[in-house]
Amino acid sequence: MDLYLDTADQKAWSDLMPTGVFKGITTNPLLAQRAGLEYPTINWTDMAQRAHDLGARELHAQVFGPVETYVDWAGRLYEAGARVGIQTVVKIPMTPEALHAVPSVKALGGPILLTAVYDPKQIFVAKALGAEFAAPYFGRMHEAGLPALDRLEQMLVISGGAPRILVASLRSTEQMVALAMRGLDCFTLAPDVAKSLLLDPMTEEAAAAFEAAAGQGL
Repeated sequence: MDLYLDTADQKAWSDLMPTGVFKGITTNPLLAQRAGLEYPTINWTDMAQRAHDLGARELHAQVFGPVETYVDWAGRLYEAGARVGIQTVVKIPMTPEALHAVPSVKALGGPILLTAVYDPKQIFVAKALGAEFAAPYFGRMHEAGLPALDRLEQMLVISGGAPRILVASLRSTEQMVALAMRGLDCFTLAPDVAKSLLLDPMTEEAAAAFEAAAGQGL
């Protein structure tokens, strides 16, 4: 089981990464915008260093702008990770235009993730291109009225483990449980879902009872 934290908010990184639960951090331009960052001006060496310092083993970041700039940007991201000792992963959306850049990015030697996946047929493309990860947007699929659980199960069967199916756009831990029951084992979580994963009211109540009982003996 591999879990990732899906945010560019470094306060959320500081709150959640030290738990040791999350293998890494995933980001994209929308998440950066929500965190008050201007994506084109991000210093990825600084971001990678911060992620590394908090215990992340991977940092996933997404290409942007004209397709012809993807390779140079990807090279800089890989170099940033190598400089600070963390594995960086280049995220590329699964549009026909963006896919043209995949062979050149792959030639740089680093891992890639194909993102914004909605249909099982897209996993054939991800396999053919040698992607290390494919990220279906489960919550958006479900909200669009698509048979999201069935589609994710089909993606898992088609992939055969390569690419790794990294489920994104989760709305709840209940969705995680339903997906795990179908064999999915790689998820990226927004901070609110991540916090929900770590908390349970009955566990909190039991822990408080333990402390109260221990205190009676002091």
